[in-house]
Amino acid sequence: MEVIVFLFYCIVFFIFIIILLLVLGAFFTVKQQTIVIVERLGKFQSIRQPGFNFKIPIIDSIAGKVTLKIQQLDVTIETKTKDDVFVKIKVSVQYQVMQSAVYDAFYKLQNPHEQITSYVFDVVRAEVPKLRLDDVFERKDDIAIAVKGELQEAMQSYGYTIIKTLVTDIDPDEQVKQAMNRINSAEREKIAAEYEAEAERIKIVAKAKAEAESKQLQGKGIADQRREIAKGLEESVKVLNGVNINSQEASSLIVVTQHYDTLSSIGSNNRSNLILLPNSPSAASDMLTNMLTSFSASQYVGEKLKEK
Repeated sequence: MEVIVFLFYCIVFFIFIIILLLVLGAFFTVKQQTIVIVERLGKFQSIRQPGFNFKIPIIDSIAGKVTLKIQQLDVTIETKTKDDVFVKIKVSVQYQVMQSAVYDAFYKLQNPHEQITSYVFDVVRAEVPKLRLDDVFERKDDIAIAVKGELQEAMQSYGYTIIKTLVTDIDPDEQVKQAMNRINSAEREKIAAEYEAEAERIKIVAKAKAEAESKQLQGKGIADQRREIAKGLEESVKVLNGVNINSQEASSLIVVTQHYDTLSSIGSNNRSNLILLPNSPSAASDMLTNMLTSFSASQYVGEKLKEK
């Protein structure tokens, strides 16, 4: 009797456990930004939204979950440009399941990553070979737009929308990068040399202008000096004429005086290397005699010419 009672309690407990598991299995929760696919006996039954949900135990089952969050897939493609340079291009694709097409996203496409990768490879390898390496860097946005357009058209039928495509990296072959660096370095050196040459030219022009202005001022100073000397000589001649000394004698006297003033000036400067010839004691007398003779001869010739 006791054994029968024990078995009875065991069966009741077992049934209770089964019922409890069935009850617990009938309820489930769905997280935010997630969709759950429920199948009944292997056939699509319903799409369950976020929150608390119920399903028939054993008959209904959760076939899978679909996230509505924006996802990102990074694809690296190696291809060749129009000028035969191999480059690795990294394309980032941001995509999302359309809430209105969850059924298509879950049942029509087995692996969205592989599908998107295939389309990215196809578009990039069709667009990049049309461009030179420099154009690839400049038109990377055009490449991204072309990828997005192709993906959007293809993936929309599977329940996916393409949010954004970005060309995040363009990596040429190492030798090509070194060559580009050398070209950039040479270009910068060329520009630096042009600036240095322009600066040197400005210095030369400025120096030439300064020298020209200096010569101009020097010439003006000499002209003013000579003008003042001429005025002084004129005044000296007038003074000598006032004491009954004619112009010829006055001129000779002035020349002799300047001669001795020059000698005196040279003698006062002990660092001067200038030698004035002639420089004998009789030089002044000979110079005066020659000047008087010259003046007399010129006066005589002038009178003869007047007589004719």
